[in-house]
Amino acid sequence: MEKMIVHGGHKLKGTVKISGMKNAAVAVLPAALIASGETTITNVPEIADTAVIKEIMEYLGAEVSIKDNVAKIDSSKLVYKEIKEELSSKFRGSYYFMGVLLARFGKVKIHFPGGCAFEPRPIDLHIKGFEKLGVKIKEENDTYTMDGSKLKGAHINLSIASVGATMNLMFVASKAKGVTIIENAACEPEIVNVATILNSMGANIKNAGTRTITIIGVEELKPAYHEVIPDRIEAGTFLVIGALLAEKLIIKDCIPFHLKSTILKLKEIGVDIKQEGNDLIVKKAKKISPTKIRTDFYPGFPTDMQQVITPLLLQAEGVSEIIDTIYENRFKHIYHFNKMNAELQRKPGGVIISGPRKLKPAIVEATDLRAGVALMISALTIKGKTEIYRINHLLRGYEDIAGKLTKIGAKVELL
Repeated sequence: MEKMIVHGGHKLKGTVKISGMKNAAVAVLPAALIASGETTITNVPEIADTAVIKEIMEYLGAEVSIKDNVAKIDSSKLVYKEIKEELSSKFRGSYYFMGVLLARFGKVKIHFPGGCAFEPRPIDLHIKGFEKLGVKIKEENDTYTMDGSKLKGAHINLSIASVGATMNLMFVASKAKGVTIIENAACEPEIVNVATILNSMGANIKNAGTRTITIIGVEELKPAYHEVIPDRIEAGTFLVIGALLAEKLIIKDCIPFHLKSTILKLKEIGVDIKQEGNDLIVKKAKKISPTKIRTDFYPGFPTDMQQVITPLLLQAEGVSEIIDTIYENRFKHIYHFNKMNAELQRKPGGVIISGPRKLKPAIVEATDLRAGVALMISALTIKGKTEIYRINHLLRGYEDIAGKLTKIGAKVELL
C-alpha cells in the first residue's frame, strides 16, 4: 500500500480493542527459536513487522503460522544460515536474531539491521554486551560474524538503558554458563514480557523490570505458551484521538498502569480520562492547555508518544515544548505538519508547538512510524481530504488501523 487518504472532520464514537504490543512481539516471536519444538504465542499483532519476522523465521527453517492473532512456531527443523541484507534491512528489530541464534547455535552472521531512519541508532551496546558474554565478533562491510561457542556469564553495565540491548543480552545470557548481571537495564513492560516467555521456557531471569537484572544460565530451553501484552503506545494513540474528536471512546483491553505517564500528562493538559478495570474512557477535551514534555526511559514519558501527542498540543491555547532525550533527531515530521498550516519550530533536541492552529488538508509523508500516525491524527481533525504517503511506516506498528478507525466513525482509505 502506498498511501492513506483521510477524509477528516468527523466525530468519533465507539469502542477500540487494543492489539498486542509491537515492541514486545518483535522480540517475543524470535525468542521462540531458542527452544526446539512448537511454541504458541497469543495476542500477536498482525502488522508489517511481525510479517517480516515470520519471513525470517521461515527462511531459517521454522514452520510458522499466524492466524487470528495466534502464532504457532515449530523450530525443531531450524537451520543455521546467514541473514542477508534483503531480510535484515526490512526492519530494525532484526537484530534480535543475533541474540536468538547465538543462544540456539552459538554463532550468527547477519547484515546490519534496518528500520525507521530518524536516528542512526548504532548497535554498539549489543555488540559490547555480547563480547562481555564471550562472543567473538568480526564486522566487515556492515555484516557481523559472531562466534558464541563459549558463552559465559558476565557483569554488564549499559551506558544507556536500551530496550533492544537489554532483550538481546537476556537471550544470550539465558544460555551462558554462570551468572550474568545487567546493570542500568531497561525497565519497559516489554522487557518483563520477554523475560516471562524465557522463564516459561526454562530460563532463570530475576528482577526484570528493574534497573538490575540477574540471569543464571541454563543448558536448555523448551517450548512454551505465552501471551503478548497490550500495546501501550497504541492505547496512548487512541487517547489522543479521543481527546480531539470523540463523543465517547472506550479503549478496551489495555494495561492502564503501563500508560501512567501518558495519562498523567493528558489529564494535566485538560483531557477527561476515566478508568474501568482494563478499559479507558476518553471524551473530546473542552479546553487544552499548553505544556512542557521531556521524554525519558520508562516509567517516564515515552519517546514513542512525543510525535503522537503533537496534534493535540497544536490545539492547545498557547505555546508547548517537547524535548526528546532518547532520540534527539526524531523531528522529521515538522516539515510535513507545517505543510498542514501547523506552526512547529525546531530547537536543539526538540520542538516548539504554537496553538491553537486551524490546520488545512495537504499531501504529506510519513517519515517514520510515529510521525505517520501523528499526521493521520491531525488529518482526522481537518475537514477535507489529506493524503499521507509512505504509509508502510505506519502499518509497521498499528494493526488494522484503518478498520479500527472506520468502526468508530472515521473515513479512512488505504490505497
